[in-house]
Amino acid sequence: MLETVVVVFHLLGAIGVVALVLLQQGKGADAGASFGSGASATVFGSQGSSTFLSRVTAILATAFFMTSLGLAYVAKDKANGMAQVGLPDPAVLEVQQAKPAVEDVPVLEATTPAVEAADVPQAPEQQ
Repeated sequence: MLETVVVVFHLLGAIGVVALVLLQQGKGADAGASFGSGASATVFGSQGSSTFLSRVTAILATAFFMTSLGLAYVAKDKANGMAQVGLPDPAVLEVQQAKPAVEDVPVLEATTPAVEAADVPQAPEQQ
């Protein structure tokens, strides 16, 4: 149950980080905003949304990192728990196969080399 909750937060954090990174403007976009191109009329004030979005992105990235570590720890504990149960290692398992009662190996007849030219097949002539 707890693992499911952590996975849900992990997925939401991943989607949030991707969305926030895509929403942010590049460094080149700040040059036009510094000359008074309507930056004071934005929702986040005259500084723009860069600091707010950067902080939220950093918080979500940290949460994503922490949930990744938590899920790795839970997966490691599950793997150790399975090894202690006494389950056999699948790489060591061997399947014993019964040997056949009679081996069906065809016996090849002894071949003799072609001594005469008549024994060697000839290619058809082309016109």
